[in-house]
Amino acid sequence: MSTTAKIQHKGQVTIPTSVRRRAGLSEGDLVEFAFSDGKIVITPRTVVDRSGFPTAEGEYTAAQRRVVDSRLADGEKGPFYGPFKSGDEIGAFIKKKQRNAKPTKLSKSR
Repeated sequence: MSTTAKIQHKGQVTIPTSVRRRAGLSEGDLVEFAFSDGKIVITPRTVVDRSGFPTAEGEYTAAQRRVVDSRLADGEKGPFYGPFKSGDEIGAFIKKKQRNAKPTKLSKSR
């Protein structure tokens, strides 16, 4: 399917209705533009609206929030390991850490 459109002022182009329908595009949708092998390629893009995602705001007391923030800050400090060159290298590192770890006592469940 081929359709022709005219480039307007400021480089604006109207995507013909038949092309929009086939691509599933509607007003407000985002598209990505790329230039490849002498052709302009327009690709539809989806955007995730994160405003509807649940957050932890208001779910903690001030004291609990301080503990969470403190632990997140500690996590940012490390320890960090790596970089690793392969999955095998990561596996070997984990096995070595497990061998060197102190055994923990398991509590009996009732």
